[in-house]
Amino acid sequence: MISQRDIVLLSFPFSDLKTSKVRPVLVLSNDECNKKFEDFVVVPLTTNLRSRDYSVLITERNLEKGRLIVDSNIKVDRIFSVSKKLVRANIGKINMETHNKVRRMLSEIIK
Repeated sequence: MISQRDIVLLSFPFSDLKTSKVRPVLVLSNDECNKKFEDFVVVPLTTNLRSRDYSVLITERNLEKGRLIVDSNIKVDRIFSVSKKLVRANIGKINMETHNKVRRMLSEIIK
């Protein structure tokens, strides 16, 4: 089950559709939608910690469960949907404080 606030690893296909790269994303869509649909809404994480607009820095202290290998930025302004079939692993879940920060930032983007 994919749940809101989960950090999952996705297999991103390259344009040749023969090779792929595994990348982490944060699940934004709520649990009801995640149960109902094959696709779910996410934002990517990056290990590039350079300051940028609409990003939230996370460390292991921001996790409710799981493990973050390296500090990362959540790229809140890079929203997309993806198929559950591309999920390779669930590696953690952000805490509510961090989730609320992401939600506030998302709200700023779409107001």
